[in-house]
Parts: sequence; structure tokens; C-alpha cells
Amino acid sequence: MNGGLLVAGTTSDAGKSVVTAGICRWLVRQGVKVAPFKAQNMSLNSFVTRQGAEIGRAQAMQAQACRIEPTALMNPVLLKPGGEQSSQVVLLGKPVGELSARGYHGGRQQKLLGTVLDCLAELRGTYDAVICEGAGSPAEINLRRTDIVNMGIARGARLPVLVVGDIDRGGVFASFFGTVALLSPEDQELVAGFLVNKFRGDVSLLEPGLEMLQGLTGRRTYGVLPFRHGLGIDEEDGLRVSLRGTVRESTVTPPVGEDVLRVAVCAIPLMSNFTDVDALAAEPGVVVRFVDRPEELADADLVVVPGTRGTVRALQWLRERGLADALVRRAAEGRPVLGVCGGFQILGEHIEDEVESRAGAVDGLGVLPVRVRFAREKTLTRPAGEALGERVEGYEIHHGVADVLGGEAFISDGRGHGLDGCRVGHTWGTHWHGSLESDGFRRAFLREVAAAAGRRFVPAPGTSFAALREEQLDRLGDLIEQHADTDALWRLIESGAPQGLPFIPPGAPA
Repeated sequence: MNGGLLVAGTTSDAGKSVVTAGICRWLVRQGVKVAPFKAQNMSLNSFVTRQGAEIGRAQAMQAQACRIEPTALMNPVLLKPGGEQSSQVVLLGKPVGELSARGYHGGRQQKLLGTVLDCLAELRGTYDAVICEGAGSPAEINLRRTDIVNMGIARGARLPVLVVGDIDRGGVFASFFGTVALLSPEDQELVAGFLVNKFRGDVSLLEPGLEMLQGLTGRRTYGVLPFRHGLGIDEEDGLRVSLRGTVRESTVTPPVGEDVLRVAVCAIPLMSNFTDVDALAAEPGVVVRFVDRPEELADADLVVVPGTRGTVRALQWLRERGLADALVRRAAEGRPVLGVCGGFQILGEHIEDEVESRAGAVDGLGVLPVRVRFAREKTLTRPAGEALGERVEGYEIHHGVADVLGGEAFISDGRGHGLDGCRVGHTWGTHWHGSLESDGFRRAFLREVAAAAGRRFVPAPGTSFAALREEQLDRLGDLIEQHADTDALWRLIESGAPQGLPFIPPGAPA
């Protein structure tokens, strides 16, 4: 088998990432050596591979679904928004510059087509099958000329295309038909059919519509996936606060002790890697919510200031909303606060930024004795150490270099030498993303938080975040296996789009 498939969507957030991960897990359970691929990803949720390359977290999760290590080949182009008009361009895992949307789509993007096709070809030469994920919609006709992630990659690699539609939003039949009808004849040849996502109710009531859709387009539907809570894998869209995913959709398991623990996450602008708090939400009795008002911190046992692509901008936002003063008061009262990456920098005394915001010297909140200088070279590592008597692993993605002037190191090498972060009382800061996924460390940290907050909360002794992730990926594989036509899907991956698919007018405008 040397197959491939592009999972496209009628819209952003239609479920492409979830479906791609589900197909990957289904295939690997059939003994297929499979890898994920997304040519271009726009996301503030990123991950660091063991080789020190930065890629989208969704592709890292899809690699886990494939039971392989993620590499830069799986996401050769990553765009990290710095606002509405510009993004940092990460090429093959390393930042290469900052570009406006016009500058990127005006020429740079198309020049990368050869690079992403080479990466895909290398993966296809190594694996039995490569399941590719598109971005947004393939029918974004204003961007088709320079497209390298949807029909551009499908045409370049002759991949069959499966279009996913979120029926929970409504209008899925019009979206399916319109997506095909806005593509050129050459693009339409590769669109094999559709997959309905997030259906609630009796599938028999949907079947007449699916039959009419096939009559209108000549393309079949490969499955109807039912709506399921808690199936979201790591989010891609960091420009807004999403209320989906593991934290947002899962129900709170009853606590082991007498009390729950309430965690408030400040929903700062350009929030990045907010998946860090998923591990907290996985703990029985921990309630996680995103907040944007100071009064919402009042009953929180722990406040988390997460990472951000715009540290200075987030700091200004916290001040404008009154959250900065609330955080300072909270720290002075000895009530728990955790800053992660950009959040750690915000809690420090001083920031010197001529790289990210170019704002120069800016005062931080001053609750940790830390001074931060932004370096042009980005730190991309996968460190390990010890904290609170437990082993902890994480990954670093930041330009800020912290000079810790006091307090005590949060994470050490286990031999008395500080590795990262700072702690003063019950205020902690660290540059390490993903540290809370280390089960022993997470439990030790929550015990300290509960004691400081006066809560009779007890961490569950058996919670394994890695095992919960595996269960989630298996549920995605089950969804494909039980609700998609896997025989037809197998033929599609192995043999490509069916021949003789009809053209649906009007096609792409000239």
C-alpha cells in the first residue's frame, strides 16, 4: 500500500483535525504504517519535536494517533499569528521571519509549494499511507492561485479529497454542493465525496438528503459521524477562546477528597498553548474555566496566566481590564498563581522587547523577581528535570530569556541546580509547556495549591494523562470504524479518486 488522502472541510472547524486523527488511528490498528501531514498550519498551539522543530500541536497529536514520533516533515509550514494582519512564518520547524497576510499570500506562499510537496513525497516514501489535513475550505477562491494546503497539494500529489462538513452548524448539504461547484474541473476530479460530522438523531432521516446530494454531484457520502462530547484534539485556533476540546467538553468527575479545586485561566490575547491546562481538567474534581474579568478570580483556588504570542500586548490587556491589579493583590495575599511561558514573563519585574512587540522597556507585574529580555533566536527544546520532588518533562517555545534575581528555582536538575522558572511563596512561573502532563508533578503541584487555598482536595492517585489521551484517540478510531464505510475509505486511500466524476457547474471563476 502506498496510499494517501486529503481531508478537507467545508469550513474552518468542521472537524478535519479530528477526522484525520481518527482515520490515522483506525489505519494503524489495521497494521498500516501511517503518518499525518498538514502542509500549512495557522495555529498558536504548537509543539517541539525531539529534533527541536516547532510544528502544530494537532499534527503532534495525529502522530500520536499513528503511534509514531512527530517530525517537521508532518507540518512543514506553520504560521503563528501576531495579530490580525501578520504572522511569524516557521519553515521546517524554524522561524524564518514575520510577514503580513498580503506579503505571504502575495508571493511567498506559492514559492513553498515545492518544499511541501517534497516533504509529502518523503513521508510517502517511508509510510504505507499519509493522511493529509487541509485548512479552512478548499473553495476559498480568492486564495486558490497560491494555495499549498488544499487543492494545491491535492493536485500536486494526485490525492483523493474527502470533504468534511459539520452538520451541527446547519446548511451542510448546501456547503457540500457549493464547495464542489466552486472548484475548477481539474480540482473537482479529485473530490471523491463527503463525510458528515457531528450528527445528532436518527440517521435514516438524513439518508434522503444524502441520496439527493449524490444525484446532484455524482459523489457519495463515506459516513455520518455522530456527535460525541470530549473528542476535540488540541485546538488550532488561538486567536479566540474556544470553548471546545478536552477541557471545555468533558464533564467534571467527582473529587476524591471533600472539595473541588477551581482553576481560572486568564483568556489573554494571542493565547498560545492553552492546552497546557487540559491536564488539570483531566483530574477528578478540578474545574477549569477561562475568564476575562477580575471578579471571576475571586473564588478561584488557582489562577493560570497562560502562554501568549504577544507578551506585551497581553500585559496591556490585563491592565486595561483590571486583571493585572487583581493578580498582584492575589499574589500579595499568598493565593496561588501560575504563569506559563508568556504568563511567566508577565509576572516578572521588567521586560525588554525589541523582537516580538518592539515596545522596548516595559514594566511587568512585579510579583516574581525576574527580568526578561527577548532574543531574536527562538528557544525550542524538550527539557526534563525535577520539581516538588517529582520528575517533570516539558517543551520550550519562546524568544524571552529570563534572568531570575531571587526566589527559588521552580524546576531543577535534581542535584540542586536550577533549570527553569521561579517561585516566591505560592506564585510560580515556568517557561515549560506541557509540564502538567507529568502525572506525579501535577499531583504534587495540586496538593500545594489545595493546601494554600484551604481546600480539602485530594488528587486522584491513578490519573494518567497519557492513558487518557490514548483513550481519546481510540475513541476517534472507533468513530471511523463504526460509522464510516471503511471498505470504501480503504479503496479511496489505496487507489485514489474514482474515475469519471462529473463536473458540477459553474466551477471556479476564470
